[in-house]
Amino acid sequence: MEPLEPAQRRALRAKAHHLDPVVTIGHHGLTPAVLHEIDVALTAHELVKVRALANDRDAREGLRERICSELDCAPVQRIGKLLVLWRPRPPEAAESPAPRTRAPAPRKRAAGGMREAAPAAVTSLPPRVRAPAGKAPKGVPRAALPRRRRGL
Repeated sequence: MEPLEPAQRRALRAKAHHLDPVVTIGHHGLTPAVLHEIDVALTAHELVKVRALANDRDAREGLRERICSELDCAPVQRIGKLLVLWRPRPPEAAESPAPRTRAPAPRKRAAGGMREAAPAAVTSLPPRVRAPAGKAPKGVPRAALPRRRRGL
């Protein structure tokens, strides 16, 4: 993959700022399973963070170069043990069909083409009873009330 332009790299770094690492390279190193997971993450998200647990800086640099060469992705940034990688989404993945939605069920109509009336709302609820200010309702300790009701 050809190197990124500075403006592209800056924009990708800004997008990656809030991302969490999705793949961790452990003490077994860059196994085929880890490479596959990075590939799946790049296909799904385009921009991913990978955590490399190797303590040696040169080893982490070698991991980054190997990932970029094998998966055809571009390195965006390296901050300590975090590697930010980018690969454009393949055209077949970008053209995924829109999610199917169900059409709402048609409403039944009453005779004569008129819609049925909606059921009446329940309005016979008892009125809300409030305790006088500064007094707790029966059975409620005064300390359980909000501060403004306690007079503090």
